[in-house]
Amino acid sequence: MKKLSFFINTVLLSGTIAIASLPAQAALPRAVNDQALPSLAPMLEQVTPSVVLISVRGTHEVQQRVPEAFRFFFGNPRLGQQQERQFRGLGSGVIIDADKGYIVTNSHVIKDAEEIQITLKDGRQLEAKKIGGDEASDIALLQIDSDDLVEVKIADSDDLRVGDFAVAIGSPFGLGQTVTSGIVSALGRSGLNIENYEDFIQTDAAINSGNSGGALINLRGELIGINTAILGPNGGNVGIGFAIPSNMVKNLVNQIIEFGEVRRGVLGVAGRSVTSEIAKAMELNINQGAFVEQVTPDSAADEAGIRAGDVITKVNGKTVKTFNELRGKIGSIGAGKTVKITVIRKDGKEKVYKVTLKKSAAAKIEAASLHRMLDGAKLENNEQGNGIVVTDIAENSPAAAIGLRKGDVINGINRQRISNLGELRSYLNDHKGVFALNIRRNNSSLFLMIR
Repeated sequence: MKKLSFFINTVLLSGTIAIASLPAQAALPRAVNDQALPSLAPMLEQVTPSVVLISVRGTHEVQQRVPEAFRFFFGNPRLGQQQERQFRGLGSGVIIDADKGYIVTNSHVIKDAEEIQITLKDGRQLEAKKIGGDEASDIALLQIDSDDLVEVKIADSDDLRVGDFAVAIGSPFGLGQTVTSGIVSALGRSGLNIENYEDFIQTDAAINSGNSGGALINLRGELIGINTAILGPNGGNVGIGFAIPSNMVKNLVNQIIEFGEVRRGVLGVAGRSVTSEIAKAMELNINQGAFVEQVTPDSAADEAGIRAGDVITKVNGKTVKTFNELRGKIGSIGAGKTVKITVIRKDGKEKVYKVTLKKSAAAKIEAASLHRMLDGAKLENNEQGNGIVVTDIAENSPAAAIGLRKGDVINGINRQRISNLGELRSYLNDHKGVFALNIRRNNSSLFLMIR
């Protein structure tokens, strides 16, 4: 446990401590020359109620090492026994929709959580349910049911500049809500191997353990990022913190709301960041960007006209400096979305392509994550927007046993219309008991029961 040190002006006399008193007139004035002193307090009073404390409880499996002399008696001599161990954890979150009770946080904050409790700034404690999450980008969406919630306004993180002021809000070390300030130290940070998709805002605002999932805001009180990691020895703050940009968060959350998960779009290129060596070897007149080494046949990039040897310099008009930054930006944009990709050709000419991102190979979900009786089915949203298509069924699976077939379209549950996977997941999370799936098969309609 860390010790907190408090420093005061003291004088030691005869073994006692005398605290030097300050004259009454030394109190700080609220104004100088009739001008109010600058303060973040008015803005923070409006924003801090949107930042919450998240407490989790759960169990996870740990491997117990077995002494060499006893390993003969276990099935696999190279492995120990798997045991379940209870854990508790703390983190932060941000209310982004007061009407629907949506809270965004980091995926690692609630990983393996069986109970999620939200503590609001006013002291109210509420149980939260997980709507969905994405470990690759470390974003998760929770929901609570309560009145009088306060949401934060989301800013356009693409408008950020290095040197802009930034304020971090969270609950470090479980001490309670804490505010720190600094500046935006860098943009587009990637290659840190913290997450699979990285496009971080770097800040020197103090971020410590427990701040994960909290808010990084600008001086207007708008959300510019979700605090996610720090770089420092033993988890301590050294003025290098990282936040997921708000635009990336917004793209991911919209997919989670619609599908119950992230459906990444795929550009279909492989490459590396431009370096001075690559620029010299390829006779390029630029030293930054994403160099395209290979274009996948029939991919979105191939169909749009992007070629190997191109250097991608912008996505939707925003500069891309590295290949990892390109991967992070594209990775947060959903399949089917159209983006503008700016490239520089070897001849130095700039071209802009409109590219419609294709579905990732992992776009189809295993339906067991929705309900155990759907195990063995693969589902995806109907492109026409009127239901969920069963794209595959495993033989002898629970999904096959209840009568699901490849090509079925689920368009309702318990007589309630269902348009997409997000609505189906939400309904199953909110209700218990027996469910009747309304299925459209060819030109007929039928109900299949699951419990």
